[in-house]
Amino acid sequence: MDATGVVICLAIAASAAWGVYLRLRQMATVEANRNQVPADFTRDVTLDEHRRAADYTMAKTEFSIVETIFDAAISILWLALGLAPLYAAVAALVEPGLIRSVLFVLIFSVIASLIDMPFAAVRAFWLEERFGFNRLTPRTFFVDQAKSGALELAISAPLLLGMFWLLRAAPDTWWLIAYVGSIALAIAMTVIYPTVIAPLFNKFTPLEEGAMKRRMEALLAKCGFESKGLYVMDASTRSTHGNAYFSGFGKAKRIVFFDTLLEKHSPAEIESILAHELGHFKFGHVRQMLLQAAAIAFLGFAVLWQAFGSDVFAGWFGLPNDPGIVFVALLLAREPISHVLSPLLAWRSRRAEFEADAFARDLVGKEPMISALTRLTRDNLATLTPDPLYATFYFSHPPVPVRVAQLRAAR
Repeated sequence: MDATGVVICLAIAASAAWGVYLRLRQMATVEANRNQVPADFTRDVTLDEHRRAADYTMAKTEFSIVETIFDAAISILWLALGLAPLYAAVAALVEPGLIRSVLFVLIFSVIASLIDMPFAAVRAFWLEERFGFNRLTPRTFFVDQAKSGALELAISAPLLLGMFWLLRAAPDTWWLIAYVGSIALAIAMTVIYPTVIAPLFNKFTPLEEGAMKRRMEALLAKCGFESKGLYVMDASTRSTHGNAYFSGFGKAKRIVFFDTLLEKHSPAEIESILAHELGHFKFGHVRQMLLQAAAIAFLGFAVLWQAFGSDVFAGWFGLPNDPGIVFVALLLAREPISHVLSPLLAWRSRRAEFEADAFARDLVGKEPMISALTRLTRDNLATLTPDPLYATFYFSHPPVPVRVAQLRAAR
């Protein structure tokens, strides 16, 4: 490894250190406010509930610190020590060519998934279980892991094969062709995921006929929202957390409610949550996020083009200049850049949430929205007192106290 490779490894370590610092700030802020419910929530959140949310946030953040340090250490170890012998082992079994490059990436992905699996298990069966959220059984957990792994392999293998083939067939323009193909696939997945992939993990049933469905359909009609239907997802088989979302694109859009959400919220609150989701549709947030992802993907493919076209990047780490090993090394080295971009991306996401809140407020009134946000926060044990700097980097949604204050301030 030369000096540039060392600098990149130091950047990974520095990014992790910054992440740990932000998490420590979060813990300190939550702990300092543990014994005082914010004034706007004293009527609806008890001190015991507030303290329990603080305990949950502290536990999650401590766990996240361990993950952050571990992930950075693993990335550095892979780059400095692990990728070369893994590639040598694959090279001893497979002749040079496309298959070797693809197989190397797939084997690395399997090993990385196995390394991450204990964290997922601890998160479900220790952290979430400790606070009463987990509904997963060990069998369901391992079945989900197996399904996810099989899907990842089934999707990534042909994509990698196609990309590495293009690299040889069209060395100057392959990255533009691959980029266009990736965007087409991303758009297709917005249709494929809710109808093909999501049902592999959860059961989706149409919202039953009755007053609730009529109320939701009236709201959809009022907004001019055409969908493939209203569905209920059996989220309670895995967790007690509640949520709702709409998925799909164009005429394939569908509204999905967690069954846990329907169990705990009033019709007016559920209507406000749906109105918020419709706000994302009305303001074109899905299209905007796709454009944002497309811009980031363009930069990513441009970096790949440069890295694949020269042996400089692989040489920084003393690695063979094979497309598979270069691709993996880039994935491992991307974290510092992702961390730098995270405040901007999180800010854009939070801005969209404010716009959707305002839309829901104008459509169904602010009180149902405030009530729904308060109940979601209380039931999900989300902290009401996050650290502002931590939130700037990691909150895709504005802190609930800020959202509630903005809703109440509106006339």
